[in-house]
Amino acid sequence: MAGEQTHNSPLEPFILLAKNTKGAALIALINQLLEAPGVYVYGEFLDLPHVQEVSKGPNREYSQLLNIFAYGTYLDYKENEVNLPPLTDLQKNKLRQLTFVSLAGSMQCIPYSMLLQDLELRSLRQLEDLFIDAVYADVIRGKLDQRRQLLELEACIGRDVRPREMAHIARTLQEWYAGWIRKRTDKGNLEANHGCTLLSSPNDVFKCSSCWTVMSAVELQVDRVSQFRARRLRSSAADEG
Repeated sequence: MAGEQTHNSPLEPFILLAKNTKGAALIALINQLLEAPGVYVYGEFLDLPHVQEVSKGPNREYSQLLNIFAYGTYLDYKENEVNLPPLTDLQKNKLRQLTFVSLAGSMQCIPYSMLLQDLELRSLRQLEDLFIDAVYADVIRGKLDQRRQLLELEACIGRDVRPREMAHIARTLQEWYAGWIRKRTDKGNLEANHGCTLLSSPNDVFKCSSCWTVMSAVELQVDRVSQFRARRLRSSAADEG
């Protein structure tokens, strides 16, 4: 599963349209985006100049709503509902699915009671239907444990990351990668290397396909984080100018 939704994705048509859309037409486009199947990340859309202008105008509540879909949960919406646009049923269920993802970041097993309350669901059947929809949409992977009344999550998509958190994520990835290399190249720790005996120095990572895969994946994520930070900095500079 991947949280990356930019080029050649369901998000791309909305980005192209928003570049030349303002006013009521842009508000209508935002509502369509928040209903659109397959779109679960919004950072690139939020970065668009016309979309950022919404936060400074009479429809700023739609900017706030977009930010909740990007970074928040259904409970965040309910706590500020009086100041936000009403949600359609499709938007409610999408935000509930995104809440599954946020909860997965802090707990693997989520009690039914918490889900029913936080997602404002009236019955276990509603929870089951929401879970099934999220699985078929490839948002989460897991199972419902009826005996223990728990949702057990195995995997989920990624969500947008707030700009202020990007530096910490990049640093964490780099530190983890450096520690991983040190551990894999420790000759006294070959057993922990899961049978990889090819490594005697950091450069030897190129000899092992599994090591190379991990290294490439981490470097790709660090590069994406760096690009995202640069894009946000350029956007902020343009706003200030």
